[in-house]
This record gives sequence, C-alpha cells and structure tokens, in this order.
Amino acid sequence: MKTSVSVTLEGVTKVFKNTKGRPDVTAVHASNFTVQAGNLVTLLGPSGCGKTTTLRMIAGFELPSAGKIMIGSEDVTMLPPNVRDTATVFQSYGLFPHMTVGENVAYGLKLRRRSQSDIETKVTEFLAMVGLKDLKDRSPGQLSGGQQQRVALARSLIVEPSVLLLDEPLSNLDALLREQMRVEIRRIQKSLGITAVYVTHDRVEAMSLSDQVIVMRDGEIKQIGTPQEIYEDPVSKFVAGFVGKAAFFPAELLEKTGSAWRCRLGGKTLEVRRFAADVEAGSPALLTARPESLRLAEPGAGYIDGTVRMNVYLGHSIETFVETPYGEALIQIDDPASKRIFPEGGAVSIDFSPDRVRLLRDR
Repeated sequence: MKTSVSVTLEGVTKVFKNTKGRPDVTAVHASNFTVQAGNLVTLLGPSGCGKTTTLRMIAGFELPSAGKIMIGSEDVTMLPPNVRDTATVFQSYGLFPHMTVGENVAYGLKLRRRSQSDIETKVTEFLAMVGLKDLKDRSPGQLSGGQQQRVALARSLIVEPSVLLLDEPLSNLDALLREQMRVEIRRIQKSLGITAVYVTHDRVEAMSLSDQVIVMRDGEIKQIGTPQEIYEDPVSKFVAGFVGKAAFFPAELLEKTGSAWRCRLGGKTLEVRRFAADVEAGSPALLTARPESLRLAEPGAGYIDGTVRMNVYLGHSIETFVETPYGEALIQIDDPASKRIFPEGGAVSIDFSPDRVRLLRDR
C-alpha cells in the first residue's frame, strides 16, 4: 500500500441553494479538522447534522461553497472524484449483480488497465484479507449482507487509495453482523495503515472503531477528541447525551477554588475538579454522570433521593432506573450477583465519587 497521508479541512462550508424562493440551507458550517495519516476518524451525529455531506466533499461528490480540502500536501478542493485517490464504501454496497464476486473486486483494476496476472493476484489477496477467498466465483445475490459488505470493502481497497471513506457501511446489517464487521474494518484499516474517514450515527461504532471522533450537530463541529475524551470529558450536554447514557442534575455553583468548583447538589456541598471550560459563576450548571459511575444507597445517604422505577437484568449488569426530582436517572450495577439490588418501588439515594462526575454549562 501507499504511504499514508493526512486529510485536512480548512473552513469548509457547504450551502445548498434553494431555487424555489425558500431560504438556503447551510449543511456544513466552517469545518476545521485534520485526520492524521494512518488514523481512522469518525464523523458522528444525528441525521441531518452534515456528516455525510462532509464525507461527500472529501470524496469530490459535492464541492464546498467555501474553504479548502487537502489530501496530503495536495489541494483537492475543486478536483473531480476520479483524480482524488480516494475510495468510498457505501451503505448500499453498490455491487454489480451481473458480475461474480471476483469480477466485482477486480473492476477498479480493470479500469486502470492492469495486467490480467496482476489482477488475479490482487483479487486473491484482497478476498483473503476480507475472508472471502473461497467465494470468488459466486454472484452477489448468493451472499449474505455481511459478505456483500466485505466484497464492497475489498473492491475499494484493491485500488490502493490514499484515503478510504465509509458512509454508514454497516447500517443494513443485523446487530451481530455489525459487531463482527466493526472488528474486521478496524483490523484491516490498522493492518494496512490506511487513512480512513467513517460516517455513522451509531455511538458504539464510533467509540469502538476510531482514533478520533468528531461530533457534529446542525452542520457544526461540537467536539473533537479520542473516544475516551469524548465519553469522559464532553464539552456540552448534547455531546454527553449523544455519545452515551448520562444523568444530568442541576448544580448550584458556589465558588471556584483553585482547580475545582465548589457547588451544591441536593442540599449537600461537594468539590468537582472536572468541568467544561465555559462553566462560569452566575450561569446555570449541570452535573453529569455516566451510569457506571453512580451507585445506590439507603435514602438520605447519597446526594439525591429517589424511587426505583425499574430494574433491567442484562446478565453482566443490572440497569436500575430511578425517578428523582430532576427526572429519571440510570444506574448501572456491574456484577449484580455480588451487589445489593434495591427492589422496584423502593426508596433509594444516588451517590457517587466527585472525581467521577463532570460539570457542564446548562444550555
């Protein structure tokens, strides 16, 4: 494979003009980010947030209204897709039904007029890479959804692109196949060292696949970071709620002492050392906590009292839903066989270590 290259977007904006007198739509607004060479970066966000439009601009299927796109040291902003040295894996697979698996995979090499012996060698190599070496002569219609997606991946990789683009490639698969294909895509991407940009609205895919995650909303980038940074240290309520389950409790800010905020929650005072940069005195704040960082105690022993509404048994854990004055909170109890499980309808208190929670501005 080629030497890995970076992908950089500088102030990239996409405005779709409306020809029927309606307002124009800004799908992507002033995006700035860099995908380091050899990394896999995921664009994560709800439908309509601009993630697929961003991917299509990197591929060349859409041209930006403003800004610059660099692949390595080359400015590709206005270049057509066929000269950008990218390959795209689509949600719909896009296999040719009248061709065999081998012919589908070989298609890009034939367009490049590679020798027949070279094509055969490469097809065998890349089908083996995706675990389909023995299915070379089958038609796509004889394959499962997961197998078809592997063929589409091999067809994109065989042309040895500088950048691999993946547009929600697993959304048509069932849960088990999605999990298997996540592992395969990450394994192949790491083994080849290829730079990749992946689009999804599935937080589990984003967290398990990525070197970095870019969270988008309404055409804007809300946070960029490693999966751990995004999960542990979200910068806003939206990011916290989108990348994982979270409880939010209104906290009264008292004063900032050194590197911590002293605040009041449920009539008790605590110091919180993890907080977003925009938390400031006089502004409403939220204390956010992940389900695994919360624990249950007798009424009055924790910070917030409530009532157990439901216990959901998951084998390795139990999810306990507690109704509080601030809404419902989810508590994850790992290894439930060794823990006390409070009955549904029972009174409880929610407790936590101040080091496991984070303060966010309430907006």
